[in-house]
Amino acid sequence: MKATTCFLWGMAVCLLSCGKGEGDYDASGVFETTEVTVSARGGGEIMRFDLEEGDHLEAGEVVGYIDTVQLHLKKEELLGNLLATDSRRYDVGRQIASLRQEIATQKREQQRYENLVRVEAANQKQLDDINSRLAVLEKQLAAQIETLENGNRSVGGQVLMLEAQIGQIEDQIVKSLIISPVKGAVLSKYAEQGELATQGRSLFKVGDLENMYLRAYITAPQLTSLKVGQPVKVYADEGEKGRREYEGTISWISDQAEFTPKTIQTRDERANLVYAVKVSVRNDGYIKRGMYGEIKIMNN
Repeated sequence: MKATTCFLWGMAVCLLSCGKGEGDYDASGVFETTEVTVSARGGGEIMRFDLEEGDHLEAGEVVGYIDTVQLHLKKEELLGNLLATDSRRYDVGRQIASLRQEIATQKREQQRYENLVRVEAANQKQLDDINSRLAVLEKQLAAQIETLENGNRSVGGQVLMLEAQIGQIEDQIVKSLIISPVKGAVLSKYAEQGELATQGRSLFKVGDLENMYLRAYITAPQLTSLKVGQPVKVYADEGEKGRREYEGTISWISDQAEFTPKTIQTRDERANLVYAVKVSVRNDGYIKRGMYGEIKIMNN
């Protein structure tokens, strides 16, 4: 009789506990953040790397750089080649000045002999010789101009190639800077000053801890009552004090069902298939990555 009384009392306590918890939340999940792994964009020794895990960085903040001595030397070499190549460019006007002067002289002679022939003071052969000489000079001028312009085009092409190579070197120098692409906190650090970095090597991970999101899972019946942009209540564990409440917004709803993760509880524990949702939450500093949280769907 005593054993039966204890058993009934225990069942009553369990039922009361279950009844109290039901309805407190509609879905549960884990708090996550947008993480960016920053990798080396160039190769060489890490000359400076001023950050530690937990540091807060601004978007575009420079936290270090990779050795660029060889890149600067290569740039100086290319600049020297560029100056030497550009010096071979012809000044077409100066190169053909003497030939233009000779043509101008022949044209004056042509005019003079035409007048002399007209008054029969000179014979036609003399005028024909001048005309022939003038035609030869004009052809020489055209050929010289074409040769000089072709030479300048060749020099111009070489200059463009060298300028492109210099641009590539300058781009590599810029990419030797270690820069945080987003605003956030340093979550992990994978390298140290003095180590050798290769292109693509992970250097550190940064995450936006101010704007977190809760990845929760809802059942098919709940799916019809949610839409992107809808406000919901979000609850984060506060230890022995209970739960801390936040305002959240549905930012994403999966269009594919999946099996319920083992670590996740749903409103209907018998549901085998659930839909993932993301709830954006403004973090006041108390929400941590990996913490469990719950959401309560607000009734319209």
